[in-house]
Amino acid sequence: MLAETLTFLRRHLDEQLRVRLDGSQDDAAGDKVVFLDGDKLDPISFQMNAVTALLINIEEERTLRAADLHSRQAEDGSRQRIQPDIRLILYVLFVARFKKYESAWQHLSLIVEHLQSTRVFEPATAPALPEGVERLILELVTLGFAEQNEIWSALRTTHHPSLLYRIKLVALRDRRPTEAPVITEAEHTLRRRA
Repeated sequence: MLAETLTFLRRHLDEQLRVRLDGSQDDAAGDKVVFLDGDKLDPISFQMNAVTALLINIEEERTLRAADLHSRQAEDGSRQRIQPDIRLILYVLFVARFKKYESAWQHLSLIVEHLQSTRVFEPATAPALPEGVERLILELVTLGFAEQNEIWSALRTTHHPSLLYRIKLVALRDRRPTEAPVITEAEHTLRRRA
């Protein structure tokens, strides 16, 4: 589900940039938003004339856990034993690398504008959203200089114009529920303490 979610986001932003920059959605050779090339990871090399989407962290959202972690009621009313949903927060860095410095900021500005007006993706408003993803909420993250330095040092490359977004509520579900045992009677034993 992670791959499908990130691919959805990359395609969606690529389409938006194509429309905003030159009005063409048919130029497959000139992707505006790309992933890293797997052959160029050490050191990382960002594609020229594109915005690269890079997943830099995954975190579990623990505040929305169900009260009963290992049981839920199915649509037919039966109880099922199931592992709890894991709700994830993805941190995606968008890095712009262009020959002209102002082009990098133009592309990043268009991403910010679009994601400011479309912060929430749901199946009703984004039919291409992967199956099983209930909602994506995108928030711009502002990093201090020390945090930015840590990220770029970890990537072992020079600083490029970039944006960091927090993408909330990607849920991973246990697809193999088992029927929970039904309790029909309970037995109580009382003992006296001596």
